[in-house]
Amino acid sequence: MIQKSVIGNGVRILTEAMPQVVSSSIGIWVENGSRYEEPAENGTSHFIEHLLFKGTKKRTAAQIAEAFDAVGGVLNAFTGKEYTCYYAKVLGKDLEMATEVLADIFLESVFDPAEIERERQVVLQEISQAEDTPDDFIHDLFTENFWKGHPLALPIFGSVETVNKIDREQLTSFMAARYRSSRVFIAAAGQVEHERLTAKCAGLFGGVAGDGKVEKFSPPVDRPLVLNREKKLEQAHICIGGPGISQSHRLRYAAYVLNTALGGGMSSRLFQEVREKRGRVYSIYSFISSFIDSGYFGVYAGTNPEWVDEVLEVTVAELRKVERDGLEPVELARAKSQLQGNMLLGMESTDSRMNRLARNEIYFRRDVSLDELSVGIEAVTNDNIVELASSWYQPDKLAMVLLGDLKGRKIGRDIFAPLA
Repeated sequence: MIQKSVIGNGVRILTEAMPQVVSSSIGIWVENGSRYEEPAENGTSHFIEHLLFKGTKKRTAAQIAEAFDAVGGVLNAFTGKEYTCYYAKVLGKDLEMATEVLADIFLESVFDPAEIERERQVVLQEISQAEDTPDDFIHDLFTENFWKGHPLALPIFGSVETVNKIDREQLTSFMAARYRSSRVFIAAAGQVEHERLTAKCAGLFGGVAGDGKVEKFSPPVDRPLVLNREKKLEQAHICIGGPGISQSHRLRYAAYVLNTALGGGMSSRLFQEVREKRGRVYSIYSFISSFIDSGYFGVYAGTNPEWVDEVLEVTVAELRKVERDGLEPVELARAKSQLQGNMLLGMESTDSRMNRLARNEIYFRRDVSLDELSVGIEAVTNDNIVELASSWYQPDKLAMVLLGDLKGRKIGRDIFAPLA
């Protein structure tokens, strides 16, 4: 049911037909994100994402919004570290309209100077909002310091300083250099006919210019630091992490299983030990952030400042246990089953299917079927878990950021020291 075509200038068209649904989701994906920005350009990819909804040569911003409201559809976009997506979800009968409007904003946006100034204020408010949300902000703090000096460490939104300096020339030249046919593809799922969409896209996107700027990048260098950041907050926020793996690493399935068992749900070790047995947190979870050539794993927790030491001790103890022994057979089986269930449930919507198509194209250049994922998950052994955990949980490579009212108290690296 998954098909791929390439039109004359190199733009790729990927579709997954889902005859049983009435909706269609379609996205224009650009293999460009904050990773590809110079420090002085930081935030440009995200700023462009905002501006593409602010009017074209044919349509005002209001007319763009009205086109989708009139059919009960959704139009939105997001920017990541390594990609940007402009997408729509509509009834199948409205897919042609959605494709035309998406193409219009992608190719014909005018970047009106007045809109740039208005949207600059919106982006600055977005940055302020993120900084006022400590359980989100701490992740930016961690990445910024763990990979300091590398483009992957830069925040997607940019900073107040860089956003204030972005001008129209920078926006248009950045887009011209990176929004090229070799880095653009269209992904659609749901009520979609592949040949019909391909023909439509050939007409709409056939004029996208070829190869642009050649990106040269290398993986970041990890910095095993401890950062204590004072801020007047009710809670202390903790982020612990260390070197992880890339999206295509051979142990990626083991990473999915380990992350699920360690902190991926209410039955996970961290949730049970820290929240259920001790009542020391409301939120605690583990996570993996993976990119083309690198990644890191992490654990987040928010707690009363008085309980920071206890939360850290229990969390690090669980990391040590899994490094030494891996998972119990029942944990391993439960994590696999949870992953497979979540995966299948997540595939019921057309937007999830569209996103899966795109991520597979970006990181694997092919379809990775649900059957292949299931087989990969089922094949994970405890030896794989121990091998992966041993590469992650190395005391001399772990990093930590604490954010909150620490009252001048500093927590050091000794929390990671191996047990005697």
